Amino acid sequence: MTPLVLLPGMMCDERLFASQINELSKRREVHFAKITDHETISELASDVLNNAPPVFALAGLSMGGIVAMEIVSQAPERVERLALLDTNPLAELPDVLKRRGPQIDAIKNGQLKEIIRDEMKPNYLFDGVRKTEILKLCMDMALDIGPDAFIRQSIALRDRVDQKNTLGSYKRPALVLCGRHDVLCPLERHELMHTLLENSKLEIIEDAGHLPTLEQPKITTMALASWLEDT
Repeated sequence: MTPLVLLPGMMCDERLFASQINELSKRREVHFAKITDHETISELASDVLNNAPPVFALAGLSMGGIVAMEIVSQAPERVERLALLDTNPLAELPDVLKRRGPQIDAIKNGQLKEIIRDEMKPNYLFDGVRKTEILKLCMDMALDIGPDAFIRQSIALRDRVDQKNTLGSYKRPALVLCGRHDVLCPLERHELMHTLLENSKLEIIEDAGHLPTLEQPKITTMALASWLEDT
């Protein structure tokens, strides 16, 4: 059975996929790949490829999806199937670009906790019953990963390239999944990716925002399991 490689969002670790790893690893080999050690998307993708099985299924959420698209660009023959969750195929938008520099400066001045609390967490979640619990987990993950990784990841996201052509050339089974209420990577971006990916299915997770793996773990896991078994 084809191994699965999971790529997390910015300032997230394997806890982002805890429910999915627990369930999906019962039937196949599941690898979690860090994307914190380089400051270009290209280098992060190469690092994942250097440590991944020869052929694998690939799922990435948010920044992880951006790295996943670059992996497909570099080595499409190794990616048996692709899942893109709450992510964005476009280059950095100007309004986001303007915020990167001040955020990096604040992180260098010891304000990681404040940036996560004030500028990032408010955009993460739908207003569900577990919101407080999930936001605490997001803060814990970010503080454990640390400020240096935040800076590297910010630079990588800032300088990323458009991947629409990459998606347009990928013909294998693909899943495009997002929370209905994702404000960071809205539904229209996922409809675009679904249109570009010839052999894709679009899944919209209700009562979820940017992190459906945590907000609606059972439904998200079911969608991933179905994608993994699709022929």
